[in-house]
Amino acid sequence: MSSSPSLESPLSNAPAAKGGRYAALPRLAGTSYIPLGLFARVPLAMLTIGVLTLITTASHSYAIGGFAAGAVGIGAAIGAPVTGYFADRLGQKRILLVAAVINALLVSAVVVLAYTLLPEQGASVSDPATLTVLATALLSGASSPQVGPLSRVRWMAMSKKLPAKEQGPLVDTALSLEGTADEITFVLGPALVGLLASLVAPWLPLVLAAAMTLTLVTMFALHPTERVVGARPASTTVGNTGYVSAERPNWFLVAVPVAAMVCMGAFFGSSQTALSAFTGVYGSVDQAGLMYAIMGASSAVTALSVAYWPTKFSYPWRWVLASGLMAAGAAMFLVPASLGQMAWVLLLVGLFVGPTMVTIFSVGSVVAPPQWMGTVMTALASGIVAGTALGSSIAGALAQDQGYHTAFIVPIVAASTLLVLGLVAAVSLRGRLKRDR
Repeated sequence: MSSSPSLESPLSNAPAAKGGRYAALPRLAGTSYIPLGLFARVPLAMLTIGVLTLITTASHSYAIGGFAAGAVGIGAAIGAPVTGYFADRLGQKRILLVAAVINALLVSAVVVLAYTLLPEQGASVSDPATLTVLATALLSGASSPQVGPLSRVRWMAMSKKLPAKEQGPLVDTALSLEGTADEITFVLGPALVGLLASLVAPWLPLVLAAAMTLTLVTMFALHPTERVVGARPASTTVGNTGYVSAERPNWFLVAVPVAAMVCMGAFFGSSQTALSAFTGVYGSVDQAGLMYAIMGASSAVTALSVAYWPTKFSYPWRWVLASGLMAAGAAMFLVPASLGQMAWVLLLVGLFVGPTMVTIFSVGSVVAPPQWMGTVMTALASGIVAGTALGSSIAGALAQDQGYHTAFIVPIVAASTLLVLGLVAAVSLRGRLKRDR
């Protein structure tokens, strides 16, 4: 075996149980892959709140700032599946390299245009200059490199190098780790933006995000694990994760987890917005982010636990259990009358959020047509983005007109819909999701 760095080394030593399931992951992918995959997705987590902060400061308009942040979300929701499609067809490396350069340029352009085109006072959403900034923000979201979803595709491809009985546990472990990485970065990203913007300047978080995208995403694109997900034409029977397609794709089965991710996003967006209204009554609106991080922390911890759930506990019924407990916990949002009480509720609800999200990704990984794996993984991620925008807007309108109690109905409905979709998955996928262990 060659001593030069290559994918052959980590894969050939893959894994046995020694050191535990999570210890097997760096032996499979290489020691640099996990931290690289974690930090390479931080710029995306910084983008929305960074654009909101910068544009609001530059224009002195919360409305324009909100529209700009919304444009980033819409762009990401549209662009993510497109990125996944081309990654399936052309290979991840070239798509990620192109996306890293384009996105870094567009994010930098948002900074420049914000300070050159937006007046300090009196800016209007309909002004040509403002529309130019909003269009650039939309394109920056659309070009965001989809590190998280494409990393999941790589793990599924690498699992095919293992004996059949080890593939299922490896995928469970990897997807649990990926879910935790998402939770960490979407807590770390906004916190980093707030710290840099308040201590230095509102433009610094976006400049840093552009630099991180250019360097870290490029490193991720060139990492040796990319070799297992080479380009595949759409007509091939072997997808870029090594699966062999034995039947025609059933797009209804794909639509169920995608719809669930929209609901998951709606839960995130509405609960964060309703929580802002709640903290405005019982404390300060500025405390909403810290309170929301409590749910993210407990969610990240329990997402890791999914790797150790019984292998005979099928994905659809995991989904039903986790989302059912999540819906029951969400109903508790209506009870607290102080920040301390709400903190305990958030801690409780978060325990079930992580396993639900990891399980839905697992279902998506099984039902996705093999030659469309990257497309489906990015569609799941974009579902979260689209749902977050939808949930935030509905809960925001309800909070403005009727108060936080009514706004909290939105995350309760979203979690309950997740339970219904879980039952649909359990019925529709019965007998299909038998995993080789």
